Amino acid sequence: MSGHNKWANIKHKKMAQDAKRSQLFTKLIRELIVAAREGGGNPDTNPRLRAAIERAKAASMPKENIERAIKRGTGEIEGAEFQEIIYEAYAPGGVALYIRTLTDNKNRTAQELRHVLSRHGGSLAEPGSVGWVFERKGIVEVPREQIANIEELMMLAIDAGAEDIKDQEDPVRILSSPEDVMKIKDALEANGYKVEASIGYVPKSTVRVTGKDAERLLTLLNALEDMDDVQEVFSNFEMDDAEMEAILSQLGQ
Repeated sequence: MSGHNKWANIKHKKMAQDAKRSQLFTKLIRELIVAAREGGGNPDTNPRLRAAIERAKAASMPKENIERAIKRGTGEIEGAEFQEIIYEAYAPGGVALYIRTLTDNKNRTAQELRHVLSRHGGSLAEPGSVGWVFERKGIVEVPREQIANIEELMMLAIDAGAEDIKDQEDPVRILSSPEDVMKIKDALEANGYKVEASIGYVPKSTVRVTGKDAERLLTLLNALEDMDDVQEVFSNFEMDDAEMEAILSQLGQ
């Protein structure tokens, strides 16, 4: 049984491949701007910025676009001011949502979020209502097909600072503090692995959803991710693989 992680991987791969590439670039540029503003323009000392740069490169964003976004973040060139706002919400089936937005108009963003949530059976929650469900973590993902020896992978990751390894998933997920995520990535890549690294929010507990709740939930998640101001949606649902694939097929994913 899988859940949020599989849905997120499917969604992000699709965005990188289809006509929504321009929307993906918009989100990546905002992430670069805010990461540079908050932690400086040097990716060697700013793990969040380095992760954003690598995601942008993976999406084939031109180098000049990346550099321009970083300069906007550090104030070297002018541009719109984006602020990061986390919204907490409930989704069908009692699923908790942690919605990370980057916006230049928080009133517009809040209004649009309320509309999308209410339209698909969700609702905004009071600050702190669901935030306790999630922990901010560094996340390194390794496709299972690359792993010949899981024990070797685990030892490399642990030596580099890994806190937990989800070795029953595909891709295998390695969790760490946000500060150690790039150290783990570098250690694995130095030993021949191709990995993806990010900083996000991981649930401490999960909720299983099925049937109509599952269908409404995935429809809501897709609608939220399609909003320009929404960078990422984190949730704590679990769902049977076959059911998820059937629903996503119906939704055209």
